[in-house]
Amino acid sequence: MSESLRVLNIIHDSVVDGPGLRTVLFFSGCPHFCKGCHNPESWNIRNGSEMTIDAIVDEVLSNPLTDVTLSGGDPFFQASGVKYVAKRLKEAGKNIWAYSGYTLEQLLELGGDYTELLSYCDVLVDGPFILAERDLSLDFRGSHNQRIIQLKDIPELQVQA
Repeated sequence: MSESLRVLNIIHDSVVDGPGLRTVLFFSGCPHFCKGCHNPESWNIRNGSEMTIDAIVDEVLSNPLTDVTLSGGDPFFQASGVKYVAKRLKEAGKNIWAYSGYTLEQLLELGGDYTELLSYCDVLVDGPFILAERDLSLDFRGSHNQRIIQLKDIPELQVQA
């Protein structure tokens, strides 16, 4: 697919962005601007580089030992294109986690591309990072308000998957 997305970075073999070894896609663009964000350079959609969906998928699949984490920025900022990346990676058998400053409820209310992207993900880590609730002892999340949600348990997403 020739559509391009803005990607800040792709990191292989991460052990902090979900269970096991993961390839992390850091997408550019974020509307949340969380104080204390660990990746504020990702807020600007113009940062990073343009990559086609094919190039992103090929890069992820070049490392067959890893599962995938969609991060950023916020991958839902570019949901209309990221959904195609997630769909192809899911078809390739990848377990997919997504991080978002939106809550699950907000994403379901937005519907459309947001819900379709969710339907290809296995887990959502939702909610903005809140500096006052930061806790370094938490697994796979930065603040207590964030939730790790198994999406297979969400009936609204089963229709699209």
